[in-house]
Amino acid sequence: MRTNPRGDTGVKRRTRLDRDRVLRSAISLADTGGIEALTMRRLGEELGVEAMSIYNHVANKDDLLHGMIDAVFGEIDLPSPGDHWKTAMRKRALSFREALSRHPWATTLKDSGTNPGPATLRHHDRVIGTLRNSGFSIPLAAHAFSAIDSYIYGFAMQEKTLPFHTEEETAAMAQILLAQLPAKEYPYLVELTAKHVLQPGYSYGDEFPLGLDLILDGLERARGEQSPN
Repeated sequence: MRTNPRGDTGVKRRTRLDRDRVLRSAISLADTGGIEALTMRRLGEELGVEAMSIYNHVANKDDLLHGMIDAVFGEIDLPSPGDHWKTAMRKRALSFREALSRHPWATTLKDSGTNPGPATLRHHDRVIGTLRNSGFSIPLAAHAFSAIDSYIYGFAMQEKTLPFHTEEETAAMAQILLAQLPAKEYPYLVELTAKHVLQPGYSYGDEFPLGLDLILDGLERARGEQSPN
């Protein structure tokens, strides 16, 4: 076999297939084409292997999806032990939203309730632990976790369905809306569009931190008003 001056054979070595590589390729496909574009056959083509080879690393399609969700949870910043609970929850929520923005398909999937991955378990345990160690009762910690995550997922899903993304697209859509709306019939909608949405620098994503802070402020009041454990 002929070799090149560097001493190799000139044959391109195939990267060894493992579960991590399968998951990363699946996430890339879903990021690009949506979760609907992710099939075992398409994934095999992306990896350069027969689809059946993938089953050496994931049990089935559900296992693949659960692994992908666990990988997304692994991207989210965990609360730091030294942070005040509000700082920790705010930092974690902002990181969570950024992860969902990178992977919009993840808003429609849930982690496995019976067999969650290690990153998911570590994430959930750290969040609950941060709340419990900050004086939240078990019920209030559960309420807080639910309220914060419902807001994050809900905001991400709403943002995903918006027909505009850039400032220019937003302004164009707002102008179209204003041209169609009778001001006398819908005065407050017209007012909000003209005096808020059409203002320079407007971005729907900027609404997220304010809503998050309202939730955290409410949870702080509830923590102070709760009965002793």
